[in-house]
Amino acid sequence: MIQLYADFQSGVSELDERFNDIELSFNQSISTSLWDFNEPLVRQQIEGILRLADIRHVKITTSFGKIYQVGDITAEVKKTENYPIIFEGNSIGNMVISADYRDIYQELWQRAGFIVISEFIKIFIVAFCTFFIVHWLITRHLYRITLYSKAMTGENIDTPLILENRGETTDELDELVSAINDMRLTLKDDIIQLEDAENALINLNGDLEIKVYERTAKLAEINQHLQQSLNELTLAKDQLVQSEKMASLGQLVAGVAHEVNTPLGICVTSVSALKEKISELNHALIDETLSRKQLSSILKLFVEYEQIIERSLNKAVDLIRGFKSVAVEHHTDPKININLAQHVNDVVNTVKTLFKQKNYTIKIEIDKALNVFTFPSAWNQILTNFLTNSHIHGFENCMKGEISIEFQASEDSLVLIYQDNGKGLDEKIKDKIFDPFVTTKRGFGGSGLGMNIVYNLVNTKLGGSIKIADSEHGCCFVVKVPLQTEQGSHTKPLDPDLPLID
Repeated sequence: MIQLYADFQSGVSELDERFNDIELSFNQSISTSLWDFNEPLVRQQIEGILRLADIRHVKITTSFGKIYQVGDITAEVKKTENYPIIFEGNSIGNMVISADYRDIYQELWQRAGFIVISEFIKIFIVAFCTFFIVHWLITRHLYRITLYSKAMTGENIDTPLILENRGETTDELDELVSAINDMRLTLKDDIIQLEDAENALINLNGDLEIKVYERTAKLAEINQHLQQSLNELTLAKDQLVQSEKMASLGQLVAGVAHEVNTPLGICVTSVSALKEKISELNHALIDETLSRKQLSSILKLFVEYEQIIERSLNKAVDLIRGFKSVAVEHHTDPKININLAQHVNDVVNTVKTLFKQKNYTIKIEIDKALNVFTFPSAWNQILTNFLTNSHIHGFENCMKGEISIEFQASEDSLVLIYQDNGKGLDEKIKDKIFDPFVTTKRGFGGSGLGMNIVYNLVNTKLGGSIKIADSEHGCCFVVKVPLQTEQGSHTKPLDPDLPLID
């Protein structure tokens, strides 16, 4: 580029010199031709100027207005000179010469092509010589080292690496060859050590197989004992679960017996009083001392005794019906179609006998027309355990409390939301409340199986899920099970206007 730039500057300088030569060489002859009005000679002279390199246009304007011009003025004009034409001290016209760099550029392009070709040839020759020298001195040895490295195995590791046609002086390739040979010897030693280690490992594996066989036999024996212990524990757990269920049933029996005893006692007392009045009426009739007033009083007492006996017997019938719903279905355990509202009320009324001395408010929200096809005994046990836990744990040392039992039915599921406002669950046992034998009353009659029974009933028997929900006061359990209806029965959504059953 520097050379081309210098050539360009040289061409521009030559153009300047050419303009000077035109002024010196042609100005005098042109002035003489114009003075003699020799137009052919003038044209011949300016055409001679136009034939000079880089000159594109020549124009002569005489003082009489006569114009002589040759060539074309283009947009590429780079230099224009104006020369006055003087003859013997008199100005007889003016000559304008225009030039461009076209010839200079063309010459530069030719020179650039020559430079590129010559430099390419030089570089090709140098590169070829360099490649040959590098190949002879370096590359062929690297190929030799590469092939040796690829072919190195445990069988030919004893063969050293040797480079041919090497000089007496050492260089980096010789150091690389020496390093590879040292590595080869190191690998050979490592292979020998690995073979020794492998032999030792084989012997060790033999010993380990013997020990594993012995340990396996011992583990099999231990597993047999563990399985036997597990079977015994499972049997004990089943017995405890059955004992827990029977204990709950015994408590219900005792409570129901106590509750039934009260209306029956009232009935016996009323019947005794009724017998006395009948005897009094009979004596009055025999002695013919019966008055209208006495008869009216005795009949009024008869009506009162009849109402008392009827109320007491109805109450006893309700208690026995509820107990039958809980106890009989608990043993037979059928899957039947029930009215859920009636069934829940029976269970609650039966369990209420366990804590009659305390003033609990039990709110039940459920659609009275909701019929479900389910295991009633499972719901008996679930509600009984919930109510019993609230009584024993949630309302400990409390005479009052609120319990909410809400059932929500959708197209495919039934949700029970049980909540009380007791003291709630301890954070330490909240995560393991459904595990067996987890209780805060150990040593005080608690077995820790109540919530585990509920969990198993919900997950296995009812095919649902149970979880502890967050609650500001007390504890809240949410039970969700698939909703099934017997063929021909139907479910209805909950009625928000249903009254609360206390």
